Formats: sequence, structure tokens, C-alpha cells
Amino acid sequence: MKIRTAAILFAFAAAALPVFAAEASASPKAGPVEIMPLKEIKPGMHATAWTVFQGTEPEPVPIEIVGLYKNAWGPKQDIIVAKMGGKAVRTNVAGGMSGSPVYIDGKLIGAVALRLSVFSPDAICGITPIELMLEINEFDKSRPENAKTPDKLVARKTEVSVPSELLTQTVSAGGSGSLPQQQFATMVPIEAPLSFSGFSDNTLREFSPIFQQLGITPVQGGAAAGDQHGSKPAAGWEHSLNPGEAVAGVLVNGDFSVTGLGTVTYNDGKRVLAFGHSFFNLGPISMPMSKGEVLMTLASSFQPNKMANATDIVGALHQDRHSGIMGVLGEQSDMIPVTMRVRALDDKEGVRKEKDFHFNVFVQQKWTPYLMMLTLFNSLSELNEFAEEATYRLQGNVEMNGARNISLATMQTSGEMPMPAPMLLAGWWGDKFNKLYLNNVMTPDVKRVNVTIDLLPERRVAMIENAWTAENEVRPGDEIPVKVFLRPYRGQTIERSFQVKVPAGLAKGDHRILLSDADTVNRMQNIASAMNRFLDVPGTVSLLNQERSNNKLYVSLVESSPTAYYDDKRLPSLPSSVLNVMQAGNTSNRALITSPETAVEQMALPFDYVVTGSYSLRIHVK
Repeated sequence: MKIRTAAILFAFAAAALPVFAAEASASPKAGPVEIMPLKEIKPGMHATAWTVFQGTEPEPVPIEIVGLYKNAWGPKQDIIVAKMGGKAVRTNVAGGMSGSPVYIDGKLIGAVALRLSVFSPDAICGITPIELMLEINEFDKSRPENAKTPDKLVARKTEVSVPSELLTQTVSAGGSGSLPQQQFATMVPIEAPLSFSGFSDNTLREFSPIFQQLGITPVQGGAAAGDQHGSKPAAGWEHSLNPGEAVAGVLVNGDFSVTGLGTVTYNDGKRVLAFGHSFFNLGPISMPMSKGEVLMTLASSFQPNKMANATDIVGALHQDRHSGIMGVLGEQSDMIPVTMRVRALDDKEGVRKEKDFHFNVFVQQKWTPYLMMLTLFNSLSELNEFAEEATYRLQGNVEMNGARNISLATMQTSGEMPMPAPMLLAGWWGDKFNKLYLNNVMTPDVKRVNVTIDLLPERRVAMIENAWTAENEVRPGDEIPVKVFLRPYRGQTIERSFQVKVPAGLAKGDHRILLSDADTVNRMQNIASAMNRFLDVPGTVSLLNQERSNNKLYVSLVESSPTAYYDDKRLPSLPSSVLNVMQAGNTSNRALITSPETAVEQMALPFDYVVTGSYSLRIHVK
């Protein structure tokens, strides 16, 4: 079988393993290459792999073919088992070697992609046949069921309960207990090292269980000179990513970067195949593809890995499949530009210090929310002012294409929750993007994100303790004087006075003035939206904008008439006849949630505290 008629020719003189020398011509270049069919490969044949141990130039690695591992990669999918020599004797089969092309007599046979799951004194590798990699179709839009996404994390027993879906999964991934250990030798995909640049030790410690469960090894990296803000291919992309060179998929770049490193297997001048196994097995994707620079290859019997930097963007990855990844040189992937400003304030709210971070985030419905969560937590970890007795105040704006912008605001402080405020805030932030990107109707188009986080040097949380009114017997149109009392953390009681106007059309009888936090007001609407599986993007945006901020006290007038919640709509004070008609005509996939009472919001009182709790005052309308 041939990809094209021309061949990349090289030769080497082989001796017996484990010590045998290799003489090879210049490293392989992009262009047509002849391939050797799997049926022609026999035990004892000598081959050469090309991979980068340091820098950017690939080096030859002598290989002896051990045999074919039948059906090891799936039904009718054999793996070539081989023994590596040369420098690989010391480094063993290292993370980042995934995709290293292997040639016999100048013919491409496949990519180094697997290694033994247990310790071995020999550098035993599994080679994915090039025939399987060539099956990756640029136009295939099917999505694998076993994609490696954070929602597939295996939750383990943990006593922590937190009010955030993403945060709950993150905490459970690192819960007590250990991951199942392999008790027998088997060939497993080489872990793709995921390099984190600009991330603190604390961030990697908190989030590494997510990646480890997904078969991804997190490592610290450094920013290279060619590091880019954005996804536009750099000049000279036409001559990049020759077989054997380092290639990376870019999840985040800019002031922070997250990149997954592997090796190029094949380059026909435009299309690139790499890894020899999946990255996240996401199927069709649009992810920036970059060159790589290897600092060193860390030799280790436990976890050998390449330490590397991603450098210039040169194209876009379009497929992430079982037998490899495929990218196209010169193409551009959309990313979400994020500007994150973090300010440390003094006790008079003057800015003592601030940092601005600019970075771009990979767009994918399951990964984007986690990357937003990860980067926000890391930006707060960069502050030297991080402390237990602190409060974080967030103001964010998500600019949309084709929909209204989203305005987000909250405050978080460490209290009774068994985790620090930065992680709570990151979970809250990630959940907003989770609601947006898990839309079943259409894919959201986020233009850019701007967020400012202020660090206040004290714990600012206040509970609604009591309320009082001098007038319980009222008439429609009256204005009622009300006082509310809040108890702050280690502080004096806060008193606030205001007037509540009784609506002219309010029915006679007993009613309530409800003074509450944001969670109380949001609860029913959130339940309704969670039960609707087919809420479109404009509806989701509308719901996010309707969410109340937790640094306000909400005053509502409650009357005994039903309210219906439907999609992003709230229908108060419905007559029973109308409600019955709506319930009868409602479909099973569009939830209609009802409440026996109607709470009409009268005002929102701002506090520079996280407001919690609720209190009711009963009034009688004559």
C-alpha cells in the first residue's frame, strides 16, 4: 500500500538488542512516503523510530520487532510489539513519544503509541499500524461515546458537599481512596503529558486528580519565546511539523497555557497525523495545533516523560480518534479570549495591588467550563494576599455573538464550607459556563469574557437575623416602614430601614413580606430550567441574567396565588383555569413548575456582604 509513490529513504545498520547502533540518514520530512502493510511485518525485523529527546530535532531510535499483538487495539486491530534501543534504553518509553514514526527500509509502519502498564527493565512499546491511523477521516462528524471529558470522572466517597456541580465532580475526583491499580502486564496508551505553564503548585495539586483519572499526566512547563496570544498560525507554518517532531494540542494559551504534547507520525504537506492514540477521544474538534520544544526527556522507571513547551501555532486539530489525532496546517481554531483582572483591596477598598491576565480558552462543551474554572482558581492563587479571612467579589461580563451579553456577579467567602473561598468562587464561575455549553438546542458562540475579582481583607458574610414593621394592618396603596437586622461575622448588627408600598390591586386578606437571600429567590426558577432539556441559548442567557446576586437582600411581597415557571419565563398570580389549561397542554420534555404562592419582588438592597437566610413579616390587607 502507498500513500504516494515517492518515498523518504533512510537506512541504518542494526545489531542485536539491547545494544545496537543505528545509522540513519537525515530525519524524515513532510511529503509522500511509502508504507509497509501490517501483513509484511515479521518478528526480528529491524526498524527505526524518530523522536525528539531535547530541542526540536528528532533523533533515530533503533527498534526490533517482537511480533503482532492480535486484536490488542480492538476487533481486527492488531498492535505491533517492539523493543526500543539507543537512548530509549535509559529513558524507557516516555510520555510525549506518542506518535513517533517507525520505518522499516524507508517504509512507514506506524507510530509508537503504547507501553507496558507495569515496570519493565526493557523499553517495550506498542506501535499503532499506520493503516489504522489513515482511517481517521477529516469529514467524520460522529462523536465517540467514551470521550475523556470531566463529566466522566469516577466519583469516590467524600464527606464534602458543595453547591456546585462542577466543584462536586472536582472534589470527588480527588476524594479519599486510590485509583485501581493494574495487577497484570498489559499494553496501555502512553500518557500524553499535559503541560501547565503559569500555574501554581496549589492549582495543579487541586486539579490533577481530574486529569489523572482521564489518563493524562499533568506536568509543569514554562512559556516559550514563541508563545502566542490567540490561534492564528505563525509565519512559516507551511514548513512545520515534520515526522518525528513534537506537536501539541492547545487548550489554553497566553499568560497561562495548557498543552498536550506528542509526536508527529505523518505529514503529507497539509494534513498531519500524530499520537497513535486518542488525546481525549472527542471526535471532531477544533483545537489549535502548535509546534513543540523539548527541554529534556526525564528517565524514570515509574513515569518517564518529556518536559516541553508548546511554541508557535501552526494549524488546527480537527479529529481526536481512537487511533490518533489529525490536524491541518495553516487552519485556525476559534478560542475564547479572556481578560481577568485580580485586585487586592485595603480596608477602605483602595486598590493596593492588581494583576491583569490575558489568555484564550479552547472551545468544547465539556472542557470549556472546566478550563474557565481552572484558570480563575489559578489567577487567585497567584495573589500573595491569599488568606482564610478574606472575601472575593466578582463582576463578570460574557459577550455573545447572536445573543444578549451575560452579566454575572457574586461574592464568596470561606465559612462553614470545608474548602477555601477561591475554590468555591471557581466552582460558581465554571457552573455558569456549564449551563451555557450543555445546551441541547445549539452551540453557544462566546465572543469574549471579561471578569474582575476583588480580594477584600476580611470575611464579609451577614445573616438575616430579624425584621420589624410597625404596621401589620394595611390598606392597598399604603407605604409600610420596615426595618431589617443582619448579623455579620464577628461584627455589630447591621440595621437597614426602608419603605414597602402595598400594590393598589392587592387582594384583601393575609400576605407576607419576605426578606431573603438570592438562593431563596432563585430556587424555583433554577429547578424549572434544570428540568427543561431543550432550552435554547437565548433562553439560557436570559436565565443567567435573571439570577440574583448573593450580595443583596431581596424584598418580596408574597400572596396566596400560584406562579408558573416555564423555560426562562415566570408567570405570577395565575388564575386556576389558566393554570389547568397550561398543565394539560404541557409536553413531557418542557417542564412546567408551579408554586402555590406568588412572590413579587419589590426591591433589592445592596450590601457589601454575602447575605444569607430569610425572614417573613405577616401583614393583613383590609
